[in-house]
Amino acid sequence: MRNETDFFIDGAWVKPNSDRTLSVINPSTEDSISVITLGDETDLNRAVSAAKSAQADWSETSVEERKSLLEKLLGIYKLKMNEMAAIISSEMGAPLSMAQAAQSGAGYAHLRQTIKTLETFSFVTEVAKKEGVDHVFHESIGVVGLITPWNWPMNQVMLKVAPALAAGCTVILKPSEIAPLSSMLLADMIEEAKFPKGVFNLINGDGAGVGTWLTQHPDVAAISFTGSTRAGRLIMSAASDQVKPVCLELGGKGANIIFADADEKAVGRGVRQCFLNSGQSCNAPTRMLVEESIYDKAVEEARAMAIKTTVGYAHEEGRHIGPVASATQYEKVQALIRTGIQQGAKLVSGGEGRPEGLDKGYFVKPTVFADVTTDMDIFKEEIFGPVLSITPFKNQAHAIELANDTPYGLTNYVQTADISRARDLARKLKSGMVEVNGQLLSPATPFGGVGLSGVGREGGVWGIEQFLYTKAVSGI
Repeated sequence: MRNETDFFIDGAWVKPNSDRTLSVINPSTEDSISVITLGDETDLNRAVSAAKSAQADWSETSVEERKSLLEKLLGIYKLKMNEMAAIISSEMGAPLSMAQAAQSGAGYAHLRQTIKTLETFSFVTEVAKKEGVDHVFHESIGVVGLITPWNWPMNQVMLKVAPALAAGCTVILKPSEIAPLSSMLLADMIEEAKFPKGVFNLINGDGAGVGTWLTQHPDVAAISFTGSTRAGRLIMSAASDQVKPVCLELGGKGANIIFADADEKAVGRGVRQCFLNSGQSCNAPTRMLVEESIYDKAVEEARAMAIKTTVGYAHEEGRHIGPVASATQYEKVQALIRTGIQQGAKLVSGGEGRPEGLDKGYFVKPTVFADVTTDMDIFKEEIFGPVLSITPFKNQAHAIELANDTPYGLTNYVQTADISRARDLARKLKSGMVEVNGQLLSPATPFGGVGLSGVGREGGVWGIEQFLYTKAVSGI
């Protein structure tokens, strides 16, 4: 039985060198549910050494062998999905039903998609020339450092771990210290699947310590990071001395453009998507832009949906939303709600403080602001809580102008019955993804953004490609 203060290095749970510890807090109760170790540089070096030693052999395994191990992991994961969901719920506050269906389920879906992608992925391609062909080899980049967030633990972990292993890379995973327990369960599964020693390694730590050392380590060939834009800038800077490739999936401030001809469920759907996961999704549609002719009606529909949205404990079954993940996040959200009120936005529903009946835990009232203008902080800043801002627009050109009035560019949303208009907006909106009329993107599509939302793409073939480098070869 492993101790949660241990790290998974070179195929086994080992005692850390560091004696720095941190409590993992249940955000529903504010109680400590576990204690982990925050690794030091000696711990990190040990993990990198194990990954480096395993890299050559792992990169030379056949695609079929890697696929077989991933399939074995998928089977183990499926059997432990409820256990995974319970852990995610307790460590970051996703309600149990949502943790089972979406949080734990997302990890399963991304692992399954990686396996499916690997079945047809070509690690050698041909380029025709006047006489014969040249070849392009797509080879594993080497040891990779993966740094993941707390808001969608298995979604983001599996978007990195599965394609990295599929590509033939060895891995050092540093999960968020706020929600590390789900990743430790994944390490147990990888051990049970009998991946070779050193192929997967897990070390807990904070960004300033393990995160920085991992990024700067000369034996780590590439970094994939998901988190805040502030932290992404630090990662990019730390990797720059070695001109190390980075994949950054950062913040967002998605616009949801609702035209007068949108379907009758468009507003309610947008509110639900904004509040999903207690608003803690980088791709959430947090800015609702509504055509003037239906603006008042949309504001009233959003108010009704917010009132209808219940808030409750993560460990209870139901369709409610849970707390935000930490005291720090709670205080940030409260400060931005307060700023919205001070700057003159119309508070339609919710506001400061905890919902009635919840005097403990990091619970936030489902909040809707109307008449939000472009100079207000709640229009510009990523809030990462159940807070929606609504702004009217005059016409299509105005909607595009408002949507693009942000340094972010992750996901935008369009609601209209006019598909030619939707197609036009999809081209003009500055974002890595556009969802139309509630149609979700599949796990096989590229996930990522532009601007302050990051660089690089995850998912599908793009997810595997980020862990490969290309080598052009002639004469064979």
